[in-house]
Amino acid sequence: MLINGERKIQNRIVVLRAERGLSQKEMADKLGVSRQTIISLEKNRYNPSLKLAFEISLMFGVDLHEVFQYEVEEEK
Repeated sequence: MLINGERKIQNRIVVLRAERGLSQKEMADKLGVSRQTIISLEKNRYNPSLKLAFEISLMFGVDLHEVFQYEVEEEK
């Protein structure tokens, strides 16, 4: 339970994509989304649907928690 603070979803998409030599467009095409969606995901401006999150982890061949982390930012 969160009393003070905000929960944020962070991701490692940029790192995982770079490790595999994929461009944003190639990743978007593989997932059936726009390049703008990939840009928004990488900048943490957009949280994917659960389905897309699983598709991303399957595309990279890693567990979901290796792509996305759920962090709590404590209120100061």
